Amino acid sequence: MELQPQVRMMPRKKSLRAAAAVLVAVGATACAHTPPPGLARGKEIYATCVPCHGADGAGNQELGAPNIAGLPKWYVQAELLKFQTRQRGVNAFDTIGLRMRAMSRTLNLPGDVESVAEYVATLPRNPVPTTVKANPMAGKATYQTCVACHGATARGTKTVGAPPLYDQADWYLLRQLHQFKKGWRGTDPRDITGGTMRPMTFSLDENAMANVVAYIQTLK
Repeated sequence: MELQPQVRMMPRKKSLRAAAAVLVAVGATACAHTPPPGLARGKEIYATCVPCHGADGAGNQELGAPNIAGLPKWYVQAELLKFQTRQRGVNAFDTIGLRMRAMSRTLNLPGDVESVAEYVATLPRNPVPTTVKANPMAGKATYQTCVACHGATARGTKTVGAPPLYDQADWYLLRQLHQFKKGWRGTDPRDITGGTMRPMTFSLDENAMANVVAYIQTLK
């Protein structure tokens, strides 16, 4: 009777070893089919971004997803890292940011962030419709405070981490101004560029925000 349990356990141990061997083989096969860091890997990863940003990267206003096609690799990479390190997308009211932060955590292989950022940068820029009705000439005066970082034509400046704005969706730009002013973005002390941007919104009311966004649309 004492030997009986041992006899019964032997097939189970063999089956566990067999199952483990199968898992190792499957994992090895999966790794063998995972492209190395670079454009091919970035394109593979981007398939998970398509439901929100679209295959062409044009974005989706209903989902709050911006137009990301053609954004500089350095900027996409920097923002993904901010989401991953909880510098962005942590405010409970920022449901869109929370969703994006969760997605950023799936980029868990070495080189994934750089690869998808490289792929996004290769996508042709998309024309964006005008949805914000405001006074662009009034916004021109306000935009003069943005020139130092974003440039006179809103093409952005890498050295200060300022992204291009000239062909971004106006509804998205307006939403981000609100988020900075509300403190949903740019409050983490590690977020240097966000911390620089947030005070710029303090003096802007709803009309001023809409006007400056309308002016930026004239630069595309």
